[in-house]
Amino acid sequence: MKCTIVGMWGGFPKRNEPTSGYLVEKDGFCILLDAGSGVAAHVQNYVDLNDLHHVFISHYHYDHSCDLGSFLFARMINTQLGRVDRNLNVYGPADDDVERQVDKVKHNTFRPYGEDSTFQIGPFCIVFHRNAHSVETYALRITDDDGKCLVYTADTNYRKSLAKFAEGADVLITECSLYEDEEGERIGHMNSEDVGILSERSGAGKVVLSHLPHYGNLEELADSFRKSGAGEAVLAEAGMEIEV
Repeated sequence: MKCTIVGMWGGFPKRNEPTSGYLVEKDGFCILLDAGSGVAAHVQNYVDLNDLHHVFISHYHYDHSCDLGSFLFARMINTQLGRVDRNLNVYGPADDDVERQVDKVKHNTFRPYGEDSTFQIGPFCIVFHRNAHSVETYALRITDDDGKCLVYTADTNYRKSLAKFAEGADVLITECSLYEDEEGERIGHMNSEDVGILSERSGAGKVVLSHLPHYGNLEELADSFRKSGAGEAVLAEAGMEIEV
């Protein structure tokens, strides 16, 4: 299983670098986790849009979902042009407005999920954890048919249940929106100290810090994580490839 970080900024994109989007691939199957600003354009550096049939949205804040419309219209137009003959499946928390948005654009299908949902897509099994965030939000755990596991936290406070959900993950892509001296609980985000606790208690292997802030020295996030005793972490970068 391979994961390519399409984008990893929190809130809004940087020049030529999108907000949240993570492409997971194996054996010719691919799924996209989140469709933030700039993701629809940049994911095409790694996969043809007509080969991408599954998009999972963790929640509907703009930096995770605002490119959804681009994916919908790409599928409609490319179907009309005869370039693809399968609907695009969009998975997200149940929401009537989003369901209407997806279903009114031909050749797209909305598939709601919740904490008890499970999807099998080719070699991937996807399950979910309800997060602590300002809107309904889910972390995703993707396990392939070789037993390799990737966990993507999306946006959240630290929770013991999240550490349990991420237990034993080979790769943990975790939001790290704040520096260690910043309080994130009120706004539903984690700082680098929270992420260190999550990593240590989950026993995750490779840790990737994502959903990064637009200010400060980002290396301080990794340094703070390291000082927590949780091991090493790398800062996400657009285009980074991670073998799971």
